[in-house]
Amino acid sequence: MLEEYGIKMVTIDLPFRLNHVNCFIGEGEHGIQVIDAGLHNEQTVKRWEKELAGKTVTDILVTHYHPDHFGYAGALQQKTGAQVSMSQIDAKAGLFAWQDDFLKDLSDNYQLAGISEDHANNMITNTKEFVPLVTPYPEINHYFEEGERLPIGKYEYEVIHTPGHSDGLVTFYNKEKNILLSTDHILPKITPNISYWFHGDPNPLGNYLKSLNKIKQLDVDLVVPSHGKSFYGGNERIDEIIAHHEERLETLLEGIRGGSTVYEASEALFQKKLTIHESRFAIGETLAHLEYLRLEDKCVRELVDGCYRYSS
Repeated sequence: MLEEYGIKMVTIDLPFRLNHVNCFIGEGEHGIQVIDAGLHNEQTVKRWEKELAGKTVTDILVTHYHPDHFGYAGALQQKTGAQVSMSQIDAKAGLFAWQDDFLKDLSDNYQLAGISEDHANNMITNTKEFVPLVTPYPEINHYFEEGERLPIGKYEYEVIHTPGHSDGLVTFYNKEKNILLSTDHILPKITPNISYWFHGDPNPLGNYLKSLNKIKQLDVDLVVPSHGKSFYGGNERIDEIIAHHEERLETLLEGIRGGSTVYEASEALFQKKLTIHESRFAIGETLAHLEYLRLEDKCVRELVDGCYRYSS
């Protein structure tokens, strides 16, 4: 499907329940671009060696700073000498998210969320385990700007800032073919994780819903995501995702009527057994929804015995 656009999808395995990430190679008259890079592990290294054999990579385009997109970018840059581009917001986040200063704050954040010390320590350990999977860090040669146009494969794409899943996430849109490289902004089967951890933009869910409506104005035909298969009908999927979050917000409002910590509220939203890795996402997403409700004056937050309690 993507060959006519001069783009090849490179699906790289991930060691999680979400077991893959779609990265891309764009090949056109301006050179070869790699879009996202996967985790920095042996499996990823071998896969890119195979995919890029005999090719000269000019650019690595990083859509956002999360490990499965950003992780191998630095090592791949060292191997290829390619220029790395990403948004300035997420470039800073990527260079900060696994540093000691940030990791030290996690314990306080988890206490505010009402997480037990043992569980919090396991979550912090899990975060630290990502350090070798995201280093060495890339040198960022160019920061994406909203509305910037760049060639990817055979066509020119517009950079669109779509915050929510991360504060600096970008998508790439070609008007001529009405195609969106949606990265993690719009996915076909699951909804992107929208998390908040007392840093960055205070209302990521609000931003995400605005970003969805921003893309909705384009009435995109073909959506090419970073997880799952490409699909047609962007607006239909956007409506489904918005409805999903509205339902989650209603569930959360009901769940905090008697007062609830973030951790207690997350158990109401995520009722299946979660790994430690998944617990981090669940807590962050619950907090993002709670803060959205609070900022909409639909619930209140109090600090009680060292942790936040939300009530509607």
